Amino acid sequence: MNGEIYYQGHGSLRITTKDGYVIYIDPFAGDGYDKPADLILVTHQHGDHNQINLPARKPECRVWQNSDALDNGKYNSADFGFVKVRATQAYNRNHHRDKCVGYILEFDSIKVYVAGDTSATEQMETMADEKFDYAFLPTDGIFNMGPKEASKCAELIGAKHTIPYHMKPSALFSQRVADKFNAAGKLIIKNGESIEY
Repeated sequence: MNGEIYYQGHGSLRITTKDGYVIYIDPFAGDGYDKPADLILVTHQHGDHNQINLPARKPECRVWQNSDALDNGKYNSADFGFVKVRATQAYNRNHHRDKCVGYILEFDSIKVYVAGDTSATEQMETMADEKFDYAFLPTDGIFNMGPKEASKCAELIGAKHTIPYHMKPSALFSQRVADKFNAAGKLIIKNGESIEY
């Protein structure tokens, strides 16, 4: 069985590992919430990221939110057995650094960075060492960095594939914004589409 990263739209993702474990990140947009969750991750408490009751859940489902991931300035990590998760910096003028995180996920021998709501951070300057397979960067240019700044961040981060997401307020996807994002290994995934790995 292949694993899948499914883009629900806006800032919402669903990952299904090769062993069938299901991880939701920032549930809010799109469809595909019928697969029962093993883990739900939330980057911050804005209403377009924290709809934790939306996904179906397995009885043993865990919910790990920004308050678990960031404690008094310390970025935490957790090993859930089927995935290792580390919190990262995420902030800008609309998102306080003490209340927002991004996530690094390691599973099935791949490494994925989901930036959450952010602009450029100091931590991104050393992220090339992580050798990410996939990186998701916000590009709306209103509440977060725009495609030009995100393109520069992508160059710093150096993931094999970088995917623009969180492109336009109240929209699942914007081709216009996606076209303005440039990065080596750029992937465009529309809402309702997925990557198999």
